[in-house]
Amino acid sequence: MHDKELEEGTALTPRYDANGLITAIVTDEKSGEVLMLAHMNADALKRTVETREGWFWSRSRKALWKKGESSGNVLRVSEMKVDCDQDAVLLKVSVTGDGKSCHTGRRSCFYRSVPLGTGNAPLTFD
Repeated sequence: MHDKELEEGTALTPRYDANGLITAIVTDEKSGEVLMLAHMNADALKRTVETREGWFWSRSRKALWKKGESSGNVLRVSEMKVDCDQDAVLLKVSVTGDGKSCHTGRRSCFYRSVPLGTGNAPLTFD
């Protein structure tokens, strides 16, 4: 496929990596807050499109999983976008249950700040 077709065409043609995965960024549909980053295989992408719920591929368990299956915090997808070269997707979601999307019990998986401009000092989280 030519870059023009990939970047400007109307066909959804996800570019999976060597492991058959595509990166999925999940944000809150209202605030835009980044909630999590996960990976999808073709089946997870297909199920997400069909059900409007977040499905992913667990690299550690090597298994398909539906977010919220055990916690009740299901991701209801209101919009899905694909980036210019179709190797990443963006899911805009609302979270059911208690609204926590991270398996640690936090709203977002991105809860630690890395201090910048620290020179050669050992990196620690704020």
